[in-house]
Amino acid sequence: MMDQPETRINLGENFTLYAVATVQVPDSGNFVSDAEYLPARSQNLDLLRKFQPKCGMSHSEIQHRADFSEIRYAQCWEDSQLLTACLKPAGRDCLSIGSAGDNSFALLAAGAASVTAVEMNAAQIACIELRRAAYLTLDHSQFLELLGSRSSIRRGDWYRACREKLSGEVRSFWDARSGAIADGIGSAGKFERYFATFRNYVLPLAHSKKEVQSLLTGKSLAERERFYQTIWDNRRWRWIFQIFFSRTVMGALGRDPEFFKYVEGSVADRILARTRHALVKIDPAENPYLHWILTGAHGEVLPEALKEKNFDLVRHALLENRFRVVEASLEGLLAQEPECIYGAFNLSDIFEYMSEENSSNLLGKIISASQPGARLAYWNMLAPRARPESLADRLISCNDEAESLFEQDRAFFYNRFIVEEVSG
Repeated sequence: MMDQPETRINLGENFTLYAVATVQVPDSGNFVSDAEYLPARSQNLDLLRKFQPKCGMSHSEIQHRADFSEIRYAQCWEDSQLLTACLKPAGRDCLSIGSAGDNSFALLAAGAASVTAVEMNAAQIACIELRRAAYLTLDHSQFLELLGSRSSIRRGDWYRACREKLSGEVRSFWDARSGAIADGIGSAGKFERYFATFRNYVLPLAHSKKEVQSLLTGKSLAERERFYQTIWDNRRWRWIFQIFFSRTVMGALGRDPEFFKYVEGSVADRILARTRHALVKIDPAENPYLHWILTGAHGEVLPEALKEKNFDLVRHALLENRFRVVEASLEGLLAQEPECIYGAFNLSDIFEYMSEENSSNLLGKIISASQPGARLAYWNMLAPRARPESLADRLISCNDEAESLFEQDRAFFYNRFIVEEVSG
């Protein structure tokens, strides 16, 4: 058998994609079955200062395996519309995985009595705290500019206006990251840089800027189906998707490789199927997550926490002290505050990183911290997790509701949406 030629795609000065070609690539004669990024050099070694999380009395499983010393997510990449629809946060005390804070603030805007954002990564807490200061200091337009949702040359000014409302540690964190502020703080995470690499270096191999803009222009369902079949879903698109969204590349540039410990099967195939749903069944023109991935900004298409109608609602909730941030794992917080009871839980995709046994144990602890009728919402990306039969008498699976909402999920990386309710 002849040696296979090497395929090399230059992704800018920081990374080059190498692979052994095994399948034909359109217009080049080569195709790759797997790939990995080999850093040529990294200009981001000191992009984010390392903080040691102040974990509580109990640790999350993933803390022992993954690196939590940087901003992983500068935005929340779970659809806040689904959260507010299923958690029914109005009047409830909510416990929310912190991440970058957007979905916790969306719960406030939806009328939550209180929101506790729990986050074990101090760099993520710096993202949440700067957002909180921005809600309290800036007007809506300035807020969007600071995040990077809209273009601006004054982001440094908006940061300085917020700076005095930050704690000393958070202020030092952002003072050392003037470049991240100038680019928009919503671009500062590893996951967002992963999408920026895709947008700037990989996507142009399959589609022109004109085709991207056409995709994001409003169309009927029939027109979207036709556009996808005749323009978008070409062989080059499928080729780059299989490479860039493979387990290897996503682990190197997007998510920590340890996040895939419990994943089985092809990562790229599953995400590609959901991407088709997002580009056809859901209108791309109204999808803020897709707008950011393909253009690097939201423009006028905003997630719930960033909408103008919700801006003052969040500000007023903050002024009423209905929001707090706790630096701990979820397990640690529940152990530290056994007296606290909640009516709604935004659990992001935390069970993705846990064994089935640990997931079941944590669900039991959450139930113990719940009011009767409390609602739980979380996503499966690639590892299937849901209420085990051993908890069936304490936790009700709301499968029909979850499946209906999942059909509308604009953040299309996930494989399943879970809604559960604590027995009353």
